[in-house]
Amino acid sequence: MIKSIARLLSILLVITILTGCASNNNGAEAGKGTENTPTPTAPDETEKPKDPIKLTMWGGVPPEAGPQAVVDSWNAENPNVQVEYVRFVNDDDGNLKLDTALATGQDADLFVNYTTATVEKRIKAGVTLDLSQFTEYNIDEKMGVDAADWKTDGKYYAMPTKANKFFVWLNKDALDELGLPVPFDWTWEDMAMYSEKLTKQGSYGLVQHLAAFPDPWDSSVIAEGYVKADGTSNLDNAYARTWLETIKEMMDKGTTPPMGEQLTSKMPVDTMFLKGEAGMLNAGEWIFRSSNNMKDNPRSFKIAFAPAPKVSADQSDFKFHGGLGDAISINAKSAYTKEAWEFLKWYADGGMAPLAAGGRLPASKDANMDAAIESLLGDQADSYDQESLKKVVFGQFDTYSLNMPTQAIDLRKEEYEKYFLNAQSLEDTIKKTVERHNEFLK
Repeated sequence: MIKSIARLLSILLVITILTGCASNNNGAEAGKGTENTPTPTAPDETEKPKDPIKLTMWGGVPPEAGPQAVVDSWNAENPNVQVEYVRFVNDDDGNLKLDTALATGQDADLFVNYTTATVEKRIKAGVTLDLSQFTEYNIDEKMGVDAADWKTDGKYYAMPTKANKFFVWLNKDALDELGLPVPFDWTWEDMAMYSEKLTKQGSYGLVQHLAAFPDPWDSSVIAEGYVKADGTSNLDNAYARTWLETIKEMMDKGTTPPMGEQLTSKMPVDTMFLKGEAGMLNAGEWIFRSSNNMKDNPRSFKIAFAPAPKVSADQSDFKFHGGLGDAISINAKSAYTKEAWEFLKWYADGGMAPLAAGGRLPASKDANMDAAIESLLGDQADSYDQESLKKVVFGQFDTYSLNMPTQAIDLRKEEYEKYFLNAQSLEDTIKKTVERHNEFLK
């Protein structure tokens, strides 16, 4: 009996030990399972979708003239990086607003520069990113030789994206009525003659933007440079004197608006031309956004185009205002410089196509130019003289980008305005311009 009980206890002990071992083995396997299988996350710990990165781009073109369509297209294709467009007026007050935003850390990840002088200023302020760190995109190759005008110390701090076009808009119906051919290789003497013939009661032969006034001066000087080899001003160029005399005589004859009238009235020269109140308009490609808008600017006449006239027929080194523009910078203080760079490349290589409707043609060789031209003319192609359009608007000319420092631009403007306002003589205008420029150079 005792042996039977002892045998039974031994069996129970073995069973107990085996059961314990099995439990331990199961625990080990469970442990392995725990390591290899993710632990379910509690509902309140579920990772939420990240908010998209937001980029802000500042530019001078009204949103409805193309920029909004550009960012809408990008945003539809890139839900993780969304771009907002902010418009600033491209004048002194508008640029000050942008500079203030950059200096105070407001949202401005990308911004458009319209002169090399503003780029230089913003480089000194430390708000422009050196784009040379992005090596997979060759700006020189993409944009051509004129892109180099936007380099500073051999580097790009702003990528030019637009082919600038400055030319003369002509009322072709008025020319035909007078038997005047659409000019091509012409001078300011020819311009004065055309202007006189086109002038009639209540209208001018020529109107032009105030910013376009000194273009013939720059076109005559730029090949040699604004500064002579000895470090002194080259603004006393003989062709500049001829141009000043010519345009002043046109003002005195009433074939182009007097400077005083244009300054005080803020004359809407674009509208005047499109209404038929002027035979010629010295402007650029941006007028297309108004000339294509037949609802707000109805017209019955056909528009032709001519290159800007030379000051003299013997000018072999005359350069036409043009080059490349709309140079876009990335804010060096942006938290999303890489994302901004991706957007900038996309924009330059074709994303900006909707802007062509307002005359802003892409500069990149990889942009679809046919699409840009179609966008430029829209359904108004028949309202333009196609021959001169192809020769001038899409022609190739020896061009320059304005790279005179803002201070020099301003001092020159102050002096030639005095001449046009009859406040000083031509001799004093040239003399004081050079004296002030030399002081600035020092």
